[in-house]
Amino acid sequence: MPASAPAPQALHGLKILDASRLLPAALCTQMLGDLGADVLKVEEPGRGDYQRSFPPMGKQDSGTFLLCNRNKRSLSLNLKTEEGKAIFKQLAQSSDVLVEGFRPGVMDRLGLGYEAMKAINPRLIYCAVSGYGQDGPYKLVAGHDLNYMGIIGALPLFGKAGEGPMVPGLLTADIGASLSAVYGILSAVIARQHTGVGQMVDVSMMDAAMSFLTYHAAEPLFGNCDPRGGEYRNIGGAPCYGIFRCQDGHYVTLGALEEHFWTRFCDLAEVPHLKTEQFPEGEARERQFVELEAVFRRKTRAQWVELFMQHDIPGGPVNTMREAFDDPQVKAREMLLQVDHPVEGRIPQLGFPVKFSGTPARISSAPPVHGQHTSQVLGELGLSAAQIQDLAARAVICTKCHPQAGRCRGL
Repeated sequence: MPASAPAPQALHGLKILDASRLLPAALCTQMLGDLGADVLKVEEPGRGDYQRSFPPMGKQDSGTFLLCNRNKRSLSLNLKTEEGKAIFKQLAQSSDVLVEGFRPGVMDRLGLGYEAMKAINPRLIYCAVSGYGQDGPYKLVAGHDLNYMGIIGALPLFGKAGEGPMVPGLLTADIGASLSAVYGILSAVIARQHTGVGQMVDVSMMDAAMSFLTYHAAEPLFGNCDPRGGEYRNIGGAPCYGIFRCQDGHYVTLGALEEHFWTRFCDLAEVPHLKTEQFPEGEARERQFVELEAVFRRKTRAQWVELFMQHDIPGGPVNTMREAFDDPQVKAREMLLQVDHPVEGRIPQLGFPVKFSGTPARISSAPPVHGQHTSQVLGELGLSAAQIQDLAARAVICTKCHPQAGRCRGL
């Protein structure tokens, strides 16, 4: 029987011009590509996206690069040359969305900022992802995830009672910005259906991180206090919502915030006297922690997890990441996938966080080798083989980047 045609995808036909570097904007465009958008990643000749060289490394490219650049083509293009700028503008004319991740002002100095792009393509949606956004006193200040988390008051949420803040284990601001950019771009696409024109989508990593404060911000805004890790009830300050070490040295989580879950847990753990002390304070809290730590050391992690499941108690294992990838729920949700790469071989990929019944996300291509599609893309613009070689000779592009050649060998 002939193979059935692949299911349609939600963003089929949407053209994305991706001038991103590093994680936030790159993950945004990958997510759009997963949903069927045609994503063209523009990289400078030679080095390409800085993230290609971050450890841990695969055979040629960084593992972090390979996890956020699938479903894209790669064009090697020097935007500091007039010919490179002209090609970029030609690509922008036929694109729906342009995504860039530079500090405010960089693209303007190149003559490729929002106003310039709007003039050549009024329907273009221009998404700029930056640390602090396109305005405000910090717009040109250098920053990374930790800096944004510090400014917004999030770091005190991480830590133990009586100790200072700690470095969070997740890149909340970076990945939050990726999600915000996707949300902003798709909203602008819908708006364009009504207005007929594109717009600027200004995404700040600081702003994105602040959206994660939605729950905890109630304390300073309505309760006139600042929640701190190890003290506030659902950030380490209550035994009913904590992490405990088991008999075998592994850990489990307990999330019995609701009274009925706590009551059920107390019966299961044979500590019925704690039913009326779900949120103790001060010394009583410390005594309860000590008592529950002793309780959890009576069984192994697997035994506790089985009991939690049997008795409908919010609890589970504290997995390592390698254990997580083998977890039956992670497998059932297909959150670890594989794709064949022309240089790296068969490589792992994280799965899709949203499932669609009619327009599923899928991996249609592996992360590109640097500049892999340069000749193809320029040919689509109407350039001849001789013109392409001339551009390569004048360092506007690099044609030495392709799967057989491996890493870009420079100009």
